[in-house]
Amino acid sequence: QAQLVESGGGLVQAGGSLRLSCAASRIPLSAYAMGWFRQAPGKEREFLACISRSGGRTYYADSVKGRFTISRDNAKNTVDFEMNSPRPEDTAVYYCAATVVEGSMKPAQYQYWGQGTQVTVSS
Repeated sequence: QAQLVESGGGLVQAGGSLRLSCAASRIPLSAYAMGWFRQAPGKEREFLACISRSGGRTYYADSVKGRFTISRDNAKNTVDFEMNSPRPEDTAVYYCAATVVEGSMKPAQYQYWGQGTQVTVSS
């Protein structure tokens, strides 16, 4: 079965930086576009960014554009999400996901999901 595992979450001070990583097993990540989402308590899952199969195209939600960066390394079967200048409102559980729908921003169109990693941004 396909497996995605996020890592790198934790406590970070506002204005700092944090890099999340998503490692895949039993799934060829090069065959999928990848996305990052987050979900805060009491809120719906929110699209943050996605990247094409080859890494040539990226899309960002307005909430993170200019601050966070999605990248991938198909040789290592990983996808990263660098968070720069995070804010307290960025506190949430962050998820990576894989989809066959290029450029999708809809959670329902992603076939595989990681378990999530908690990111807490302090003031």
